[in-house]
Amino acid sequence: MVSQEKLDEIVRRFEYIEAQMAEGGGDIAQLGREYAELRPVVGEIRAYRKLLEEIDAAEAMLDDPEMRDLAQEELTELQQRRPEMEAELKRALLPRDAADARPAILEIRPGTGGEEAALFAADLMRMYQRYAESKGWTFEVIESQESELGGIRELVALIRGDGVFARLKFESGVHRVQRVPETESGGRIHTSAATVAVLPEAEAVDVQIDTNDIRIDTMRASGAGGQHVNTTDSAVRITHLPTGIVVTSSQKSQHRNREIAMDVLRSRLFDLERQKAHDSRAEARAAMVGTGDRSERIRTYNFPQGRLTDHRIGLTLYKLDQIIGGDLDEVIDALTADAQASMLAEMDG
Repeated sequence: MVSQEKLDEIVRRFEYIEAQMAEGGGDIAQLGREYAELRPVVGEIRAYRKLLEEIDAAEAMLDDPEMRDLAQEELTELQQRRPEMEAELKRALLPRDAADARPAILEIRPGTGGEEAALFAADLMRMYQRYAESKGWTFEVIESQESELGGIRELVALIRGDGVFARLKFESGVHRVQRVPETESGGRIHTSAATVAVLPEAEAVDVQIDTNDIRIDTMRASGAGGQHVNTTDSAVRITHLPTGIVVTSSQKSQHRNREIAMDVLRSRLFDLERQKAHDSRAEARAAMVGTGDRSERIRTYNFPQGRLTDHRIGLTLYKLDQIIGGDLDEVIDALTADAQASMLAEMDG
Protein backbone atom coordinates (compact mmCIF):
# COMPACT_ATOMS: atom_id res chain seq x y z
CA MET A 1 0.00 0.00 0.00
CA VAL A 2 1.10 3.59 -0.62
CA SER A 3 2.84 5.22 2.37
CA GLN A 4 0.85 7.50 4.66
CA GLU A 5 3.46 10.22 4.00
CA LYS A 6 2.62 10.12 0.29
CA LEU A 7 -1.11 10.31 1.04
CA ASP A 8 -0.46 13.25 3.39
CA GLU A 9 1.46 15.03 0.64
CA ILE A 10 -1.44 14.63 -1.81
CA VAL A 11 -4.00 15.92 0.70
CA ARG A 12 -1.81 18.90 1.61
CA ARG A 13 -1.40 19.81 -2.08
CA PHE A 14 -5.17 19.57 -2.61
CA GLU A 15 -5.91 21.78 0.39
CA TYR A 16 -3.33 24.32 -0.77
CA ILE A 17 -4.93 24.48 -4.24
CA GLU A 18 -8.37 24.80 -2.65
CA ALA A 19 -7.16 27.76 -0.57
CA GLN A 20 -5.47 29.42 -3.55
CA MET A 21 -8.64 29.16 -5.64
CA ALA A 22 -10.72 30.59 -2.81
CA GLU A 23 -8.37 33.60 -2.61
CA GLY A 24 -8.28 34.00 -6.39
CA GLY A 25 -4.48 33.69 -6.51
CA GLY A 26 -2.23 31.97 -9.04
CA ASP A 27 -3.12 30.63 -12.48
CA ILE A 28 -6.81 29.85 -11.97
CA ALA A 29 -7.09 27.67 -15.10
CA GLN A 30 -4.08 25.54 -14.14
CA LEU A 31 -5.19 25.32 -10.51
CA GLY A 32 -8.66 24.31 -11.66
CA ARG A 33 -7.31 21.45 -13.77
CA GLU A 34 -5.12 20.16 -10.92
CA TYR A 35 -8.01 20.53 -8.46
CA ALA A 36 -10.29 18.48 -10.72
CA GLU A 37 -7.63 15.75 -11.01
CA LEU A 38 -6.92 15.58 -7.27
CA ARG A 39 -10.49 15.83 -5.95
CA PRO A 40 -11.50 12.19 -6.62
CA VAL A 41 -8.13 10.98 -5.30
CA VAL A 42 -8.48 12.93 -2.06
CA GLY A 43 -12.05 11.67 -1.74
CA GLU A 44 -10.75 8.07 -1.82
CA ILE A 45 -7.96 8.90 0.67
CA ARG A 46 -10.43 10.44 3.14
CA ALA A 47 -12.88 7.55 2.79
CA TYR A 48 -10.09 5.02 3.38
CA ARG A 49 -8.79 6.89 6.41
CA LYS A 50 -12.30 7.10 7.86
CA LEU A 51 -12.56 3.31 7.50
CA LEU A 52 -9.25 2.86 9.36
CA GLU A 53 -10.51 5.11 12.16
CA GLU A 54 -13.70 3.04 12.43
CA ILE A 55 -11.64 -0.16 12.58
CA ASP A 56 -9.49 1.29 15.38
CA ALA A 57 -12.62 2.34 17.29
CA ALA A 58 -14.21 -1.12 16.90
CA GLU A 59 -11.00 -2.82 18.07
CA ALA A 60 -10.91 -0.56 21.15
CA MET A 61 -14.49 -1.58 21.99
CA LEU A 62 -13.47 -5.26 22.14
CA ASP A 63 -12.09 -4.60 25.62
CA ASP A 64 -15.58 -3.71 26.89
CA PRO A 65 -17.39 -6.97 27.86
CA GLU A 66 -20.80 -5.41 27.26
CA MET A 67 -19.86 -4.15 23.79
CA ARG A 68 -17.60 -7.01 22.67
CA ASP A 69 -20.16 -8.93 20.57
CA LEU A 70 -21.43 -5.81 18.81
CA ALA A 71 -17.87 -4.57 18.26
CA GLN A 72 -16.77 -7.91 16.80
CA GLU A 73 -19.70 -7.90 14.39
CA GLU A 74 -18.91 -4.35 13.29
CA LEU A 75 -15.18 -5.10 13.03
CA THR A 76 -15.81 -8.10 10.78
CA GLU A 77 -17.91 -5.98 8.43
CA LEU A 78 -15.32 -3.20 8.34
CA GLN A 79 -12.44 -5.63 7.66
CA GLN A 80 -14.42 -7.12 4.76
CA ARG A 81 -14.73 -3.66 3.20
CA ARG A 82 -11.04 -2.86 3.60
CA PRO A 83 -9.54 -4.79 0.59
CA GLU A 84 -11.98 -3.24 -1.90
CA MET A 85 -11.40 0.26 -0.52
CA GLU A 86 -7.65 -0.26 -0.75
CA ALA A 87 -8.07 -1.38 -4.37
CA GLU A 88 -10.19 1.71 -5.13
CA LEU A 89 -7.54 3.93 -3.56
CA LYS A 90 -4.79 2.28 -5.61
CA ARG A 91 -6.78 2.82 -8.81
CA ALA A 92 -7.25 6.48 -7.89
CA LEU A 93 -3.50 6.82 -7.33
CA LEU A 94 -2.53 5.31 -10.70
CA PRO A 95 -0.47 7.73 -12.83
CA ARG A 96 -2.63 9.64 -15.28
CA ASP A 97 -1.86 9.88 -18.97
CA ALA A 98 -1.48 13.64 -19.40
CA ALA A 99 -3.23 13.37 -22.76
CA ASP A 100 -6.37 11.62 -21.45
CA ALA A 101 -8.45 14.78 -21.24
CA ARG A 102 -7.54 15.97 -24.73
CA PRO A 103 -9.57 15.86 -27.93
CA ALA A 104 -8.46 13.17 -30.38
CA ILE A 105 -7.53 12.94 -34.04
CA LEU A 106 -9.09 9.79 -35.53
CA GLU A 107 -7.54 8.34 -38.70
CA ILE A 108 -9.01 5.37 -40.57
CA ARG A 109 -7.53 3.75 -43.68
CA PRO A 110 -8.44 0.51 -45.47
CA GLY A 111 -5.89 -2.30 -45.39
CA THR A 112 -5.98 -5.58 -47.24
CA GLY A 113 -9.22 -6.43 -49.00
CA GLY A 114 -9.71 -3.88 -51.78
CA GLU A 115 -13.17 -2.31 -52.07
CA GLU A 116 -14.52 -4.40 -49.19
CA ALA A 117 -11.81 -2.97 -46.91
CA ALA A 118 -12.88 0.54 -47.94
CA LEU A 119 -16.52 -0.30 -47.12
CA PHE A 120 -15.45 -1.68 -43.73
CA ALA A 121 -13.46 1.50 -43.09
CA ALA A 122 -16.69 3.45 -43.68
CA ASP A 123 -18.50 1.17 -41.19
CA LEU A 124 -15.83 1.93 -38.58
CA MET A 125 -16.18 5.66 -39.23
CA ARG A 126 -19.94 5.46 -38.62
CA MET A 127 -19.35 3.34 -35.48
CA TYR A 128 -17.10 5.98 -33.95
CA GLN A 129 -19.38 8.78 -35.14
CA ARG A 130 -22.37 7.20 -33.38
CA TYR A 131 -20.31 6.55 -30.26
CA ALA A 132 -19.25 10.20 -30.24
CA GLU A 133 -22.90 11.28 -30.57
CA SER A 134 -23.89 9.04 -27.63
CA LYS A 135 -21.24 10.78 -25.50
CA GLY A 136 -22.24 14.29 -26.54
CA TRP A 137 -18.93 14.80 -28.36
CA THR A 138 -18.46 16.66 -31.64
CA PHE A 139 -17.19 14.72 -34.67
CA GLU A 140 -15.66 16.96 -37.35
CA VAL A 141 -14.49 15.35 -40.60
CA ILE A 142 -11.23 17.02 -41.64
CA GLU A 143 -10.35 14.91 -44.66
CA SER A 144 -12.34 12.15 -46.35
CA GLN A 145 -11.69 10.35 -49.62
CA GLU A 146 -14.49 8.07 -50.77
CA SER A 147 -14.29 5.00 -52.98
CA GLU A 148 -16.59 4.38 -55.95
CA LEU A 149 -19.01 2.26 -53.88
CA GLY A 150 -19.21 4.64 -50.93
CA GLY A 151 -16.36 3.19 -48.91
CA ILE A 152 -13.51 5.24 -47.49
CA ARG A 153 -9.98 5.47 -48.84
CA GLU A 154 -8.92 7.76 -46.02
CA LEU A 155 -10.63 9.51 -43.13
CA VAL A 156 -9.23 12.07 -40.71
CA ALA A 157 -11.61 13.45 -38.07
CA LEU A 158 -11.31 15.62 -34.97
CA ILE A 159 -13.36 14.49 -31.96
CA ARG A 160 -13.89 16.98 -29.13
CA GLY A 161 -15.50 16.45 -25.73
CA ASP A 162 -14.82 15.34 -22.16
CA GLY A 163 -12.12 12.65 -21.87
CA VAL A 164 -12.16 11.75 -25.57
CA PHE A 165 -8.60 10.43 -25.81
CA ALA A 166 -8.94 8.46 -22.57
CA ARG A 167 -11.89 6.55 -24.06
CA LEU A 168 -10.56 6.05 -27.58
CA LYS A 169 -6.81 5.56 -27.12
CA PHE A 170 -7.04 1.76 -27.10
CA GLU A 171 -8.66 1.73 -30.57
CA SER A 172 -5.36 2.14 -32.44
CA GLY A 173 -4.37 -0.91 -34.49
CA VAL A 174 -5.60 -3.24 -37.22
CA HIS A 175 -9.33 -4.06 -37.19
CA ARG A 176 -10.24 -7.20 -39.13
CA VAL A 177 -13.66 -8.03 -40.58
CA GLN A 178 -15.05 -11.40 -41.69
CA ARG A 179 -18.25 -11.26 -43.73
CA VAL A 180 -19.82 -11.76 -47.16
CA PRO A 181 -18.98 -8.53 -49.02
CA GLU A 182 -21.56 -6.58 -51.00
CA THR A 183 -19.22 -7.05 -53.95
CA GLU A 184 -19.33 -10.87 -53.60
CA SER A 185 -21.92 -12.67 -55.73
CA GLY A 186 -21.02 -16.21 -54.63
CA GLY A 187 -21.84 -15.78 -50.95
CA ARG A 188 -18.30 -16.51 -49.78
CA ILE A 189 -16.97 -15.03 -46.54
CA HIS A 190 -14.02 -12.72 -47.07
CA THR A 191 -11.51 -11.33 -44.60
CA SER A 192 -10.32 -7.76 -44.94
CA ALA A 193 -8.95 -5.11 -42.63
CA ALA A 194 -8.70 -1.42 -41.84
CA THR A 195 -6.20 0.49 -39.75
CA VAL A 196 -7.30 2.90 -37.01
CA ALA A 197 -5.03 5.47 -35.38
CA VAL A 198 -6.15 7.65 -32.47
CA LEU A 199 -3.85 10.55 -31.60
CA PRO A 200 -4.22 13.12 -28.82
CA GLU A 201 -4.68 16.59 -30.27
CA ALA A 202 -1.49 18.56 -29.72
CA GLU A 203 -1.36 22.15 -28.54
CA ALA A 204 0.99 24.74 -29.99
CA VAL A 205 3.15 24.60 -26.86
CA ASP A 206 3.65 20.82 -27.27
CA VAL A 207 5.32 20.92 -30.66
CA GLN A 208 7.26 23.74 -32.26
CA ILE A 209 7.30 23.46 -36.06
CA ASP A 210 9.98 25.35 -37.98
CA THR A 211 8.47 27.01 -41.04
CA ASN A 212 11.58 25.93 -42.97
CA ASP A 213 10.66 22.31 -42.30
CA ILE A 214 7.29 22.41 -44.08
CA ARG A 215 6.05 22.83 -47.65
CA ILE A 216 2.49 24.09 -48.15
CA ASP A 217 0.63 23.37 -51.41
CA THR A 218 -2.87 24.45 -52.39
CA MET A 219 -4.99 22.35 -54.73
CA ARG A 220 -8.52 21.77 -55.90
CA ALA A 221 -10.62 19.71 -53.50
CA SER A 222 -12.17 16.62 -55.05
CA GLY A 223 -14.52 13.90 -53.88
CA ALA A 224 -15.37 10.37 -55.00
CA GLY A 225 -14.72 9.67 -58.66
CA GLY A 226 -12.91 12.95 -59.11
CA GLN A 227 -16.05 15.06 -58.77
CA HIS A 228 -15.21 18.59 -57.65
CA VAL A 229 -16.55 19.54 -54.24
CA ASN A 230 -15.92 23.22 -54.96
CA THR A 231 -14.42 25.23 -57.78
CA THR A 232 -11.70 27.09 -55.87
CA ASP A 233 -8.21 25.88 -55.07
CA SER A 234 -9.00 25.79 -51.35
CA ALA A 235 -7.60 22.41 -50.27
CA VAL A 236 -4.28 22.57 -48.44
CA ARG A 237 -1.55 19.94 -48.31
CA ILE A 238 1.32 20.35 -45.82
CA THR A 239 4.44 18.21 -46.08
CA HIS A 240 6.76 17.95 -43.08
CA LEU A 241 10.13 17.56 -44.77
CA PRO A 242 12.16 15.98 -41.91
CA THR A 243 9.66 13.14 -41.35
CA GLY A 244 7.88 12.97 -44.72
CA ILE A 245 4.48 13.27 -43.01
CA VAL A 246 1.83 14.64 -45.40
CA VAL A 247 -1.42 16.18 -44.14
CA THR A 248 -4.35 17.35 -46.27
CA SER A 249 -7.46 19.35 -45.39
CA SER A 250 -10.25 19.95 -47.90
CA GLN A 251 -12.77 22.24 -46.22
CA LYS A 252 -14.21 25.24 -48.05
CA SER A 253 -12.00 27.88 -46.44
CA GLN A 254 -8.33 27.84 -47.39
CA HIS A 255 -7.43 29.75 -44.21
CA ARG A 256 -9.30 27.20 -42.09
CA ASN A 257 -7.63 24.37 -44.02
CA ARG A 258 -4.19 25.69 -43.11
CA GLU A 259 -5.17 25.79 -39.43
CA ILE A 260 -6.64 22.28 -39.52
CA ALA A 261 -3.70 20.79 -41.42
CA MET A 262 -1.22 22.35 -39.00
CA ASP A 263 -3.23 20.99 -36.04
CA VAL A 264 -3.17 17.47 -37.49
CA LEU A 265 0.54 17.70 -38.35
CA ARG A 266 1.30 18.91 -34.83
CA SER A 267 -0.71 16.00 -33.38
CA ARG A 268 1.11 13.43 -35.53
CA LEU A 269 4.50 14.80 -34.49
CA PHE A 270 3.35 14.85 -30.85
CA ASP A 271 2.23 11.22 -31.20
CA LEU A 272 5.62 10.27 -32.64
CA GLU A 273 7.29 11.65 -29.52
CA ARG A 274 4.82 9.83 -27.27
CA GLN A 275 5.49 6.58 -29.16
CA LYS A 276 9.25 7.01 -28.74
CA ALA A 277 8.82 7.58 -25.02
CA HIS A 278 6.49 4.59 -24.77
CA ASP A 279 8.87 2.32 -26.68
CA SER A 280 11.77 3.23 -24.43
CA ARG A 281 9.67 2.39 -21.35
CA ALA A 282 8.35 -0.81 -22.94
CA GLU A 283 11.87 -2.17 -23.31
CA ALA A 284 12.14 -2.31 -19.52
CA ARG A 285 8.80 -4.01 -18.85
CA ALA A 286 6.32 -6.43 -20.37
CA ALA A 287 4.05 -4.95 -23.02
CA MET A 288 0.62 -4.00 -21.73
CA VAL A 289 -2.70 -3.61 -23.56
CA GLY A 290 -2.97 -0.67 -25.89
CA THR A 291 0.62 -0.41 -27.03
CA GLY A 292 -0.59 1.75 -29.90
CA ASP A 293 1.32 -0.38 -32.39
CA ARG A 294 -0.34 0.52 -35.69
CA SER A 295 0.50 -2.93 -37.14
CA GLU A 296 -1.01 -4.88 -34.24
CA ARG A 297 -4.19 -6.84 -35.10
CA ILE A 298 -6.35 -5.90 -32.18
CA ARG A 299 -9.91 -6.91 -33.04
CA THR A 300 -12.03 -9.14 -35.30
CA TYR A 301 -15.60 -8.35 -36.35
CA ASN A 302 -17.24 -11.62 -37.46
CA PHE A 303 -20.60 -10.77 -39.03
CA PRO A 304 -21.90 -14.32 -39.81
CA GLN A 305 -21.56 -15.21 -36.11
CA GLY A 306 -22.46 -11.75 -34.79
CA ARG A 307 -19.22 -11.90 -32.82
CA LEU A 308 -16.62 -9.31 -31.80
CA THR A 309 -13.28 -10.48 -30.39
CA ASP A 310 -10.64 -8.21 -28.92
CA HIS A 311 -7.46 -10.27 -29.15
CA ARG A 312 -5.44 -8.23 -26.63
CA ILE A 313 -7.58 -9.19 -23.66
CA GLY A 314 -9.39 -12.27 -24.98
CA LEU A 315 -12.77 -10.54 -24.88
CA THR A 316 -15.55 -12.05 -27.01
CA LEU A 317 -19.02 -10.51 -27.24
CA TYR A 318 -21.94 -11.77 -29.32
CA LYS A 319 -23.51 -8.36 -29.83
CA LEU A 320 -21.81 -7.17 -32.99
CA ASP A 321 -24.83 -5.26 -34.30
CA GLN A 322 -24.97 -3.09 -31.18
CA ILE A 323 -21.21 -2.51 -31.16
CA ILE A 324 -20.95 -1.60 -34.84
CA GLY A 325 -23.94 0.66 -34.14
CA GLY A 326 -21.83 2.66 -31.72
CA ASP A 327 -22.35 0.85 -28.39
CA LEU A 328 -18.65 0.60 -27.53
CA ASP A 329 -18.69 1.18 -23.77
CA GLU A 330 -18.47 -2.49 -22.73
CA VAL A 331 -15.40 -3.03 -24.93
CA ILE A 332 -13.68 0.19 -23.88
CA ASP A 333 -14.45 -0.41 -20.18
CA ALA A 334 -12.86 -3.88 -20.39
CA LEU A 335 -9.73 -2.51 -22.08
CA THR A 336 -9.44 0.28 -19.53
CA ALA A 337 -9.86 -2.14 -16.62
CA ASP A 338 -7.18 -4.44 -18.07
CA ALA A 339 -4.76 -1.54 -18.50
CA GLN A 340 -5.39 -0.46 -14.91
CA ALA A 341 -4.83 -4.04 -13.68
CA SER A 342 -1.46 -4.11 -15.45
CA MET A 343 -0.42 -0.83 -13.82
CA LEU A 344 -1.62 -2.04 -10.40
CA ALA A 345 0.47 -5.20 -10.82
CA GLU A 346 3.49 -2.99 -11.53
CA MET A 347 2.72 -0.84 -8.47
CA ASP A 348 2.58 -3.96 -6.27
CA GLY A 349 5.61 -5.58 -7.91
